[in-house]
Amino acid sequence: MKKLLRKYGHIWTLGYAFIYVPWFLFLERTVVRGYTVMHVALDDVIPFNEYFIIPYLLWFVYVAGVLMYFFFVSRQEYYRLCTFLFTGMTISLLICTFFPNGTDLRTAVDPQKNICSWLVYIVHMADTSTNVFPSIHAFNSIGVHCAVMKSPELKEKRWIRIGSFVLMVSICLSTVFLKQHSAIDVVGAVVLSYVIYPFVYGTNPVFSRRTARKKALG
Repeated sequence: MKKLLRKYGHIWTLGYAFIYVPWFLFLERTVVRGYTVMHVALDDVIPFNEYFIIPYLLWFVYVAGVLMYFFFVSRQEYYRLCTFLFTGMTISLLICTFFPNGTDLRTAVDPQKNICSWLVYIVHMADTSTNVFPSIHAFNSIGVHCAVMKSPELKEKRWIRIGSFVLMVSICLSTVFLKQHSAIDVVGAVVLSYVIYPFVYGTNPVFSRRTARKKALG
């Protein structure tokens, strides 16, 4: 047991779920009226397409899969990714708490049309159209792709890196083609990623010292 804790002690980071989930569910219950509608002109020219539900749902596999990979392969990269994701998710919750927001973009979906329409219908039933800015779907996808691109272990894995990029872009597009988010929500996610990135993957002294110490120890 001690060996396992020493090897996988970084599992403590997953305790963040006990902060994020209750906070998010609280906002889902309480932000029901009087919120700012996120809507820009571009949203009106983007058509609804139920087939984008495929990359939208692949987000769960993408984020969880990459987190799991780094959990077992590189504690350093795992910490970096968690820092990126959890920082952005917390900022997003703070924004939604003090700036309640939502969309008015959803269209009626016939669940009997095809399997993709049925899946969209299920998502609509489970998820409200509030707390959308910035898009966590887009932000986490960008964060995961950054982790893949910065990983020394995946540096030579060209097809994994390309596949990650394609999936990241597809997930971001899915949020607007499914009318789950406004284009401004995705822009917000991009800006948030841009702000957080240098603190995690740039010349951040905390990570720089940790990396230097690991190299010194061999």
